[in-house]
Amino acid sequence: MRNVLFVLSGPSGVGKGTIAKKLIERNNIALSISCTTRLPRNGEIDGKDYFFISKRQFVDKIKKNGFLEYSEHFGNFYGTPKDFVENHLADKDVLLEIDVDGGLNVKKNFTDAILIMIVPPTLNDIKKRLESRNTESDENIKLRMERIDYELGKKSEYDYVIVNDDLSDAVSEIEKILKKEKAKKGE
Repeated sequence: MRNVLFVLSGPSGVGKGTIAKKLIERNNIALSISCTTRLPRNGEIDGKDYFFISKRQFVDKIKKNGFLEYSEHFGNFYGTPKDFVENHLADKDVLLEIDVDGGLNVKKNFTDAILIMIVPPTLNDIKKRLESRNTESDENIKLRMERIDYELGKKSEYDYVIVNDDLSDAVSEIEKILKKEKAKKGE
């Protein structure tokens, strides 16, 4: 079967990371590693968590059309390196776990990409998940909750929407989507 590039997006706390981990454990899928200009956090490893590069290197890569998508947040750049994705697509499916705007930009640059938005059963579920992490301040939780309406407002631009009310069901639904999309391509 032909390998596919697919994007998982959705609000913070919806379970994208957990879903991605399960998909990778159960399938021949590579998780794309983003480039960033921010400094590594304690325990982060270059080439595993991110490719940590300078702003100058990042801008040079932009000029050479080296990203499928990129953006700036809080003074740092983040982007999906095109060469990493293309090299891995030769051997396996590639998963991007990125924000909604990044997903839409990937689709512009890689029209075969499959966009899958993960949504919560209710907004209250998201708030509970963010609070239970014990990693976010009340202010950060408030900011993330304010962004949810914007993100969910983009779901009509995604190819598929999966409600994450049960992890096993969500993973199985995505696996069915991948199988269906591969079949569509005639493989």
